[in-house]
Amino acid sequence: MTVRTGVLIATAVIAAFAAGCSSGGGAGAVAVGGGGARQPVIEVSLLNLSNEFIVMLNQAMDDKARQLGVRLIVNDAQRSADRQVEQVESFVAQKVDAIILNPCEVEASAPAVDKALAAGIPVVNVNSETKSAPTAFVGSRDEDAGRIAVEYIAKRLGGRGNLLMMHGYMGQAAEIKRSQGALEVLSKTPDLKLLAQQAADWDRAKAMGLMENWIQSYGDRINAVFAQNDEMAMGALMALEQANRKAHVVVVGVDAIADALAAVRDGRLDATVFQDAKGQGGAAVETAVKIIRREPYEKQTLIPFQLVTKDNVGQYLR
Repeated sequence: MTVRTGVLIATAVIAAFAAGCSSGGGAGAVAVGGGGARQPVIEVSLLNLSNEFIVMLNQAMDDKARQLGVRLIVNDAQRSADRQVEQVESFVAQKVDAIILNPCEVEASAPAVDKALAAGIPVVNVNSETKSAPTAFVGSRDEDAGRIAVEYIAKRLGGRGNLLMMHGYMGQAAEIKRSQGALEVLSKTPDLKLLAQQAADWDRAKAMGLMENWIQSYGDRINAVFAQNDEMAMGALMALEQANRKAHVVVVGVDAIADALAAVRDGRLDATVFQDAKGQGGAAVETAVKIIRREPYEKQTLIPFQLVTKDNVGQYLR
């Protein structure tokens, strides 16, 4: 009887283990609760996790996913649209419940959206856009960021002077639209001239090197720098400070990352334009969950940019 009982118990354990491994629909699904309910699985492809704003976006998404009880699996596309498309192909093969895409490029990342939608998997684009329309979009109007930054510069310079513009990763929606917003203001301010513009790929070190080259080329002719994100603004600031030129140049960035806010507080950086990473990341996950649960959702959620100067930086530091 003892041997027979042992065999029966072992058989039952093996059967239970096999049943547990085969439960749950999609490859990433997790069975929860006694009734076999599934924890929704959302796969994410982010532009670049070495960028501080994207790290903030990721943290906000993680926090919201835990709050809503969904499983979030995050992948770093490392600025490669090709890698991003490959990641989404893998998500489709896993039959995940939804995809959140932080696109690398407007054109080259669009096939990722097409492939997911063709497989019946909803896509929420966060922070940046693609040519192909996703199921929903959560972000901000990037042209407003460029407009706000250059309007501030124009005011500081009395509408007259020479401006340098540092572009982000060429072909990404934020780069395209922040450029459009900046150029719109310049078209209305004829005495504010665009002296030079070049990409520094959202990168602090590249921006510092570019600014060093510009200082050598243009010297005292430089009156202002608009960097399309704060990483580049901090790189430009460092180069200007090392060359003892900052006192003569207005520098403005975008995103309101921690370093930039501290620099504004300390009077080193003139201004930044706040972009709400927490609001965007949280809303993206909320929207994806509503789509999965077949609840009403907003096709487009837009969160305003806000100018941050020494006068109001305290509220953003808090």
